[in-house]
Parts: sequence; C-alpha cells; structure tokens
Amino acid sequence: MREILSGNEAIARGAWEAGVRLAAAYPGTPSTEILEAVAGYKDIYSEWSPNEKVAMEVGLGASMAGARALVCMKHVGVNVAADPLFTASYTGVKGGLVLVTADDPAMHSSQNEQDNRNYAKFAKLPLVEPADSAEAKDFLKIAFELSERFDTPVLFRTTTRIAHSKSLVELGDRPALAPITIFEKATDKYTMLPSNAIKRHPIVEQRLLDLAEYAETTLLNQVDMGDSRVGIIASGAAYQYAREAFSQASFLKLGLTYPLPAGLIADFRESVEKLYVVEELDPFLEELIELMGIRVDGGKDMLPLCGEFDPGLIARALAADDAPGVNTDLIPVPRPVDDDLPNRPPTLCPGCSHRGVFTVLKKLKVFVSGDIGCYTLGALPPFEAMNSCVCMGASISIAHGMGQVMAPPAEGAKLDLRTKSVAVIGDSTFFHSGLTPLLDIAYNGGRTLTIILDNRTTGMTGGQENPGTGKTLMGRPAPVADIPTICRGFGINRVIEIDPLDMTEVERVLREELAANEASVVIAKSPCVLEYKIKREPWSVDADLCNGCKRCLQAGCIALSLINDAEGGRKVRILADQCNGCGICAQLCRFEAIVAPGAAPAPGVASGSPAPPAVASAPGDIAAGEKGAS
Repeated sequence: MREILSGNEAIARGAWEAGVRLAAAYPGTPSTEILEAVAGYKDIYSEWSPNEKVAMEVGLGASMAGARALVCMKHVGVNVAADPLFTASYTGVKGGLVLVTADDPAMHSSQNEQDNRNYAKFAKLPLVEPADSAEAKDFLKIAFELSERFDTPVLFRTTTRIAHSKSLVELGDRPALAPITIFEKATDKYTMLPSNAIKRHPIVEQRLLDLAEYAETTLLNQVDMGDSRVGIIASGAAYQYAREAFSQASFLKLGLTYPLPAGLIADFRESVEKLYVVEELDPFLEELIELMGIRVDGGKDMLPLCGEFDPGLIARALAADDAPGVNTDLIPVPRPVDDDLPNRPPTLCPGCSHRGVFTVLKKLKVFVSGDIGCYTLGALPPFEAMNSCVCMGASISIAHGMGQVMAPPAEGAKLDLRTKSVAVIGDSTFFHSGLTPLLDIAYNGGRTLTIILDNRTTGMTGGQENPGTGKTLMGRPAPVADIPTICRGFGINRVIEIDPLDMTEVERVLREELAANEASVVIAKSPCVLEYKIKREPWSVDADLCNGCKRCLQAGCIALSLINDAEGGRKVRILADQCNGCGICAQLCRFEAIVAPGAAPAPGVASGSPAPPAVASAPGDIAAGEKGAS
C-alpha cells in the first residue's frame, strides 16, 4: 500500500514501523508535525517536553530501558539538547535512539541558519540524510538498526524542503514488541564518572572507524553513473535540485553523510572528469573530501554559503564552469523589480492579546528584550517595540544583564524610562527556558521587569500543548502550571496579573513596576484567539467622527484600512469579517469614532479607556469553546 506523505509524516510512519515505543520533542518549525503525526499512533507514547534538553534525556532514558526512542527538534533546538547528546555519544544505547534535527536553510522560520551536520563530527555520531519522503521513512528504520548495531545515538537530518514536501511512500507493518518488564543495570556504561568516561572515549573512536567501513557498502550511499564528464556528490534536498539541473550527470548520492566512505568517493572521483560537491550552507562534505586528499573541481567557490538552493541556482552555477549537460531551461532569466510594490510584513492576528502590550511598550520607549514566539512580531512596524531577540529564554537573562550594569539614577531624579529594560516572553517559552533566568534575577537581586504573555498555547508553531494548557500531546488531562505561584516561589514579591486588552490598565501597571526598585513580573493573561476559537463581535467606524488621523492604525491590525470618502478625504474602515472585537483600536482613537458592537459611542472612549470585551483566560473556562484551530 502506498500513500502520499510529507517528510515529517513519513518520519512518524517510519518510527511506528521501526517499533519505536517513545517519542519526545519540543515543537519548532520545520520539525513540529513529526510528533503531531506520531501522536496518531496510539501504541507509541509521545510527549511535548518542556524543552529539547529534557526531550533528549527522556529519549535516552527510554533507550537505557531497552526501548527504541525518537527525539525531534528544529536545528537550534539541538543547541539546547547538546549537553546530554554529547555524553550520550559516550554512553551509547540499549534500545535504538535517533535524534531528528530539522535544519532551516534560508531561515523560513528561524533566528539563524546553522548547519547541524557539524554536530555529527563534533559529537562523533553517525549522520543520516534522506532526500525525499520515501527515504525519510526507510532511512529512519535503518537509522534505528545502525543505532543498535554500533551502540550509538544517530543524528537524522532533514531540511525544510524534505520536512514539508510530499511524495509517495510504501507503507509497511509494525513488528510485535515484547513488553519491558525489568530494568537491567549497566553502571559502568551509563554512569559518566571520569573513571568510566575515559574508558568509553576509545570505544567512540573505534566506532567511527567501524562506521566508516560500513559506509563503503551500505545502500544508504549509492553511485548512479551517467555522463562521465560530470560527477556530482550530493545529499538530501540538494541532490534533488542537482538531479533536476543535470539529469544525465553521474551521481554519488550520500545518505550516510558522516563518517564518509573514503574508498567509494575515491573510486567515483576516478570515474568522472569533473567532480562537483553540491550542498547547502557549510562546505561540510567538500572539506571532509578534500581532507581525504581527493580533488574537488567545484563546490563552495561556485555555490553560495547562505540560503536555500533550487535547481536553477545549481544549473546557473555549474554552467558558468562549462559543466556539460546542464538543463538550460532552468537557468533563471532576471526579471525587473517593481520598487513601487508595498511591503506586506507579517502581523499579529486580529484580536491578538499581544497587540495592546506592544502598543503601550512603544509609547513607554523602554528597551524591550524579546524572545522567540508570535510576539517577536512586536519588533516590526508599526510597533517597533522589541529591541533584541536572541534565543529561547534569553529575554530575561539579557534584560537582567542590562539592568545590572545601568548606572543608578541620581537621588531624587525623575525616572527616565529610556534607562529601563523590560523582558517579554511567552508562556510556552517561559516553561522552556525562562524559569532559570527568572530564578537568577530573584537570587542575585535583579530589578528587571519581566512581562509573561500568557496566551495558554505554543502559538508560533501552531498551537501545541504545554505545561500551562491542562492537556498533553496525547490528549490526556494534565495539571496546569500556575505561573504566579512559580514566580512567587522563586522569591519574586511583585507578581501582577493584567488583562492585556485594557490598555489603560496595562500602561498604569507597567509604569508602576518600572518605577519599583526590585524585580517584578507582570502576567498579561488572555487566551490565543485562534487556538481557543474566540470570536467577538466586530467594532465599526462612525464616518462622521473619523477625521483620518490614522492613530488607530498604530494597532497594526489587518482589519483596519484607509479608504477615500465622498469629499476626497481619507477615513478608516473596519472590515467586519476580519475584526475580532478586541477594542485596541478604539482605545487609540481620540475622537470616539470607533464604536463598540450594538452601541453608540460611549463616554470614555475618547480618553482611550473603553471596557474591553470580557474573555475567559483559564484553559477549562474558555468562553468560545475548547482549544483547537478555528
């Protein structure tokens, strides 16, 4: 039986067919859908772990117990998981252990473009790379066999194109598994005291030699001889691009990309006139091949170090070197650029609770240390109210570091908000890696204001569960982590919850906490309108009162637009099918021109403080229904 699957879906299927018992991950594009698909296989225990390090350790524990385990994350997540990963290279495994690293060339949804193939060399681990969905399933099963045969975790690298592209996959069955009934101890193997670890290191080095010998004959690496004038070494998505650009060339397609098969590569070099290495990002393969003393005629001297490839890019680059057999139809023809086209930057959803917070932060002119999530859009126009964003959890640490070196104000001096730093972090990111930096602030007497944007979901990656949602990945009820109690338990005395849709209240509380000479946490609590299916009645504009001042547009909402009126002037219009009735725009209007549903303009709107629509904020008390995509 065959089915069309994405690479991520195929990996999930491969895990099921390989007899995986446990899968753990933290959501992150482009890897997220793997665990969402795995959760559909009820005979695999699957979980969203609080972060990637925990996921790696959970998987290692399952492996030590004798079960096959799958751990998944995006490329930057491996940075978080690196601590247990490197030592797991020494301990080895019992049940097969595979770590999927989903790289993101061109940074479609990432803060950097790191090439995680380097982790294989650094941690001395075998690296497997599929080139389509069928290989994603089949190679994953081989990766588990490799893991157990060579007593090692295996890195399984995909990229955005492999993860999200679809192709035909031949489906197989799941083997019968005997239950695990006892834990077998192997203290010398798994307890990495220096006296044990020093014995394991030579084992790791010998394992690489054995894997290099295996690489010479494995079906993961295949030679396909065509026109001997051009030989191309490639793997993953880059192989597909090169194959389309030079369909008649000879190819050495690598599926096991570390360690490399020196003999196979040398023989391939001898069989072709010109040898090219085609790979995205770093010259990982090229450098390893040249270190073997094998001459490469073209690689990163012709192809870019940055960004994602496509067939046309490869065709143009190799054709410039007079490589024969190029598909000239793929070589792109430069097109004129229309500089008059307006930019359409991404923006927060209509009704998003983050909108009011960033509108106020822009007004206050404080330094905003941001984090990874939907709210990172606060850095873009019209808010421009986020001034740094580095990695998960760094918002709190960076704000603390800035605050500790800022000179204290002179006695009796007026508070200058430009001297203040504010950390902004989402609830899922707080659980991921915001706990320890907040504890650092409490422990070391910091004075930082931390704003936790609690929308009760992992919003940016599609609304996954987290420790604050009351439900696990498998749909089981779970305790709801209480953020205010956690913060107070750390020793933070000033912990305030606010409604982020009430901008007057937001500004009042933030000014008070910025003036305090101690650490404080403000929790802006309002559920994600998308995930909790919240739909409020739309607001409208009284055209007689609107003078087109555009102040309401500072809310950055796609429901607002400017139109020409009959007199040739400009008026704001609210698109009823886009508006989610949050009332942020009304609070910005100084002329009472934005009217609540079913009401005439109310006193107080001009002052910027209408009562926002009431919304429930606890996971079990969502007024508009259960959590789920609308």
